[in-house]
Amino acid sequence: MKGKILIYLMAVSMAFAGLFFSPAMAEKLEIKGSTTVLPVAQQAVEKFMDAYPDVQISISGGGSGNGIKAIIDGTTDIAMASRFIKQEEVARAVENGTYPVPFAIALDCIVPVVHPSNPVKDLSLAQLKNIYQGKIKNWSEVGGEDRRIVVVSRDTSSGTYEVWEEKVLEGGRVFPGAMLQASNGAVVQAVSNNKNAVGYIGLSYINKDVKPTTVNGVEASLDTAAAFPVSRSLFMFTRGWPQGVTLKFMNYMQHPDKGQKIVADVGYVPMY
Repeated sequence: MKGKILIYLMAVSMAFAGLFFSPAMAEKLEIKGSTTVLPVAQQAVEKFMDAYPDVQISISGGGSGNGIKAIIDGTTDIAMASRFIKQEEVARAVENGTYPVPFAIALDCIVPVVHPSNPVKDLSLAQLKNIYQGKIKNWSEVGGEDRRIVVVSRDTSSGTYEVWEEKVLEGGRVFPGAMLQASNGAVVQAVSNNKNAVGYIGLSYINKDVKPTTVNGVEASLDTAAAFPVSRSLFMFTRGWPQGVTLKFMNYMQHPDKGQKIVADVGYVPMY
């Protein structure tokens, strides 16, 4: 009888231990935002969870604006952004009781891309501005064939769009006839399926389905990123100075042999 009681008590003890060490008690981290930063973050999350199996991380895209909004609203721990936070966004975050802290994790180029069959190899900033404002409408006006240009752009919640708006459009707006896409991947698909299309994507999204053009004669690459006419830093923002698992992850992202190696493997320029 005593043996049965002892076995029962051991079973109860193990059950309680299972409650205390169950996945429900694991540390959790939420990451949201830029689809440009997403490929880096996804690989980093996988390797980080291998190193820290007691941590559960959920990650999703949606655009830089949505990531920063989630920081402001307190619905994410880390926001991925392909642009810097705006002053009005900082003000809203402070009103909500938090201060977003920026961490630059990579350098990137925003690269114009055309269909592989398009003979155009170089576009100047002035030509890109006129194409995206609807003033240049035919490829023959920029050294191409006599075909109507189909303009593909990112939507306004995208950090990539906002950098393009600043550096290419110089504060102007994309003309209403442009096809708006929600992600880099969607731009690649749209351009690869249309011989007349032009779009713009982050450096790591370039593949055989699209042809990158030079800008002002400068080719986008890891070596030329700092000098490329349309380049920018990629960021992660935390809600206040990071602590606990958030601090662990940010340290991982900035470590030269960990997160920064992933940055290089994905196709961006490491910061450290």
